[in-house]
Amino acid sequence: MAALEPIPVFTQLSDLYGNLGTTIDHAAKWSNLAEEFQKRFGKKPAYIARAPGRVNLIGEHIDYCLFGVLPAAIERDILIACAPKTHADPGYVVADNLQDKYTKQAFKPSPKRNNSVSSISSIDDEDVHAEEWHLEINTTELRWESYVKAGYYGVLNNYFTPSKRGDSDGAYPIPVDLLVTGTVPAGSGLSSSAAMVVASTLAFLAVNGKLDANIAKDGSNKISKGDLVKLAVANEKRVGVNSGGMDQAASVICTPSSALYISFFPSLFASPVPLPSGAVFVCANSMVVSDKALGAKKGYNLRVVETLVGARILARQLGLPLSEGEKITLREVAGRLVGEVADQEMSIEKLSEVLERMDMEVDGLKPVGRDDGEELGVTMEEMIRMSELSEEEFHEIYLSWVTVEATHFQLYKRAKHVFSEALRVLKFRQVCLDAASSPPETVMQTLGDLMNESQTSCRDLYECSCPELDELTRLAREAGAVASRLTGAGWGGCTVSLVPEGQIAAFIQKVKDTYPPYRALEGEKLNEVIFATKPSSGACVYKFGE
Repeated sequence: MAALEPIPVFTQLSDLYGNLGTTIDHAAKWSNLAEEFQKRFGKKPAYIARAPGRVNLIGEHIDYCLFGVLPAAIERDILIACAPKTHADPGYVVADNLQDKYTKQAFKPSPKRNNSVSSISSIDDEDVHAEEWHLEINTTELRWESYVKAGYYGVLNNYFTPSKRGDSDGAYPIPVDLLVTGTVPAGSGLSSSAAMVVASTLAFLAVNGKLDANIAKDGSNKISKGDLVKLAVANEKRVGVNSGGMDQAASVICTPSSALYISFFPSLFASPVPLPSGAVFVCANSMVVSDKALGAKKGYNLRVVETLVGARILARQLGLPLSEGEKITLREVAGRLVGEVADQEMSIEKLSEVLERMDMEVDGLKPVGRDDGEELGVTMEEMIRMSELSEEEFHEIYLSWVTVEATHFQLYKRAKHVFSEALRVLKFRQVCLDAASSPPETVMQTLGDLMNESQTSCRDLYECSCPELDELTRLAREAGAVASRLTGAGWGGCTVSLVPEGQIAAFIQKVKDTYPPYRALEGEKLNEVIFATKPSSGACVYKFGE
């Protein structure tokens, strides 16, 4: 299983570049980062940590509902060079960035006495706030170093606990110098934030010797890709985003030439899905910055709450068992409806059947007496009443850990999207797996239809599109794309278009000529905002020789 594999640590650049599986010459970028590190810190780096961005081909906003998704890692990535710092306090960090707009930062964590987080696997929402180290992160005005700090936080609270401090060598984190660079555009929907957190987490693990051998210095087993995913998910919560895990899993686990089917229930599972020949995916930035954390109250985090509350109400309407205080997800509702055995995931075929049924059962979330032409949302008071909880219980379960803003909560629309999108993912996966036995034109058209249906659902039911994304997807189809949809959280960011092989150059030129923000762009400036990408490998570390 891919999630059980160890994090790749390379010592030969030829092995590293071959592993990335791309046509871009990476050597210049990596060499430039190492040279700049030498200039700024007076020594060569000990490690460079890499984490790619990702494009989600289909399966939007359903990972935190525990349904499977289908992303692929992209060539564009975040790189962090790092080395131990001399003559500094334990844990002290100097973080610099190759981009001039970001200023150098220095920070140091402080230990605190609190409940222990015993292992990576134990991390949940509550554990994020019950930690043994403190490191200030401003979630109201996100800065680039906040993501570096977020990665550091998880390493501190899982590998440097009070019980280990003072016991042996390595019980305190070492001081670190690090230098960051990246080609994943921020706010683009290509998961720059997750890539940054994954790379930061990896850098601090590496420089503290946690990836050096099969058994780490503290006696724990070598960290697996699945461990890193769980750690990075918890880390990103520290910047105010309740991530479902898709971004981190894609950044860590993906392999070249394939997408990745990632399921989250009953546990993290990932399997490669070969993409059909002749299918090329083009990413295009709408030029509208989408920040999940800063827009979370009315966007991302609000959708998380709406899906969770909708799941509870739907479970009650269907007569399903709920434990006290449980935050059941829509995936768990589907499973309990058909008697899914605990800790045993149902087959893809069975899940497809129950999703067909849930597409009808979800009508129970419509407010009584209203039809599709009326307001389908419910007020806070209506929502609490439908949940069959007291106001105090409701707030404790659904609102005590997050801040959201809405006059009406769209429980029906959100659940309708989630169930239909989850079914589209399964259909997309099966078409890819069966591609060799079907006519190429049929394969392309079927995949395209599923992607276009996804965009319509994201726009109308999940309401996470925006006018620029709607225009860009329309123009992409007119320019020759078989399909085009938003990718990532939405509300700006990127689209992903399915384009026949051999038509890429003409397609990009047509989009450039018709999408107003692109018309003045040429050369590298244009390549920064619209580009074809090959699926890349996941996160890794390069270790420099002594």
